[in-house]
Amino acid sequence: MRAILFLMGAIVFEVTGTTMLNLSDGFTNIVPTVIMFICFGLSFTFLIGALKTIPLSIAYSVWAGIGTAGAGIIGVFLFNEQLSAVNIIGLCVIILGVIIMNISKKDKEETAQ
Repeated sequence: MRAILFLMGAIVFEVTGTTMLNLSDGFTNIVPTVIMFICFGLSFTFLIGALKTIPLSIAYSVWAGIGTAGAGIIGVFLFNEQLSAVNIIGLCVIILGVIIMNISKKDKEETAQ
């Protein structure tokens, strides 16, 4: 359970850092730039905590997949970005891939027991 909380924290900080990256305007706005560096540092720190018990392949795919989807959603709601049908399908495929990897992990754990 602790590792899942670390992973969730890593995702939140990664999405926040990505949002600040956009707001930094090419590192010309100092406050979003500083927040971005802090968030990415915290994201990796939390990811390290998650990797103590969650396998790398699962932790990274969840972190990257949900982070990508989260950034896409933030882009739509905060920055008025438009997603085409192809973009939406792509995000759904990423999320589906994360789900499949987690199901695969559970199948391997049950087989090992």
